[in-house]
Amino acid sequence: MSVVSLLGVKVLNNPAKFSDSYEFEITFECLEQLQKDLEWKLTYVGSATSSEHDQELDSLLVGPIPVGVNKFIFEADAPDLKRIPTSEILGVTVILLTCSYDGREFVRVGYYVNNEYDTDELNAEPPAKPIMDHVRRSVLAEKPRVTRFAIKWDTEDSAPAEFPPEQPEADIVEDDGAAYGAEEVELEEALLKEEAALKAEVEDEEMAGAENTAGPSNGDLNEAEVEDSDAESEDLEAESSGSDDEEIEEDEGDVDEDMDMGEDSEHKTAEPTAQNEQSLGQQHGEVMVH
Repeated sequence: MSVVSLLGVKVLNNPAKFSDSYEFEITFECLEQLQKDLEWKLTYVGSATSSEHDQELDSLLVGPIPVGVNKFIFEADAPDLKRIPTSEILGVTVILLTCSYDGREFVRVGYYVNNEYDTDELNAEPPAKPIMDHVRRSVLAEKPRVTRFAIKWDTEDSAPAEFPPEQPEADIVEDDGAAYGAEEVELEEALLKEEAALKAEVEDEEMAGAENTAGPSNGDLNEAEVEDSDAESEDLEAESSGSDDEEIEEDEGDVDEDMDMGEDSEHKTAEPTAQNEQSLGQQHGEVMVH
């Protein structure tokens, strides 16, 4: 746990001319008596491509620090133009406000700074050499980026652990890697079964709908047709058999008459033969019709 906590930083003169000094109102809390002072620094980042152009604008030692909430004003000079590349003067850059204890940094606050001309004409067409009297800076104080570090304070107990603490009970606990993998497999199998069941249900519904729209089955139609055809065939057979019997009886009657007339004369026997042939022709024609 940190002994000193930064509660807030307020940028006082913002916006301001590029040549004006920076002023910050800093509020922090100290939880216990410290043996040494706090060191505050303000750094100006002169170039985004190289740290060689960074400038430490000012540093301040604050102490002794009483326990409780403390507030003070930190003032720093403007950056030296000679140490900033000409192409990096205008545009967006960064300033860093840091605090250290016994040479160990424990908090850092970063702000974006926009340097631009104070007139629209110069911003639209900036001259090759910056006119510093018309350059103003604007610190984006609403969105600072705060980074905290764990450090050793006055006692060894406050020092952060270099290595994670030993946890002998961790070796006893079963590794959940296998269980996690088993859960994944079970979940996948359950999803596959559910998909298969839904697919089968959809297929059954589609088959049931097809049967309802198709009407009576072919088997029912075939049985009805077979029954009708059987009935018709029986009627035809009955008719054909009845007509054949009648014709056969007529033929037998003619033959008996011919035999009775028998031997009277050849001429008389020839006539019944012709009649028989005629009747046979008629019989043959009737059979062809059926």
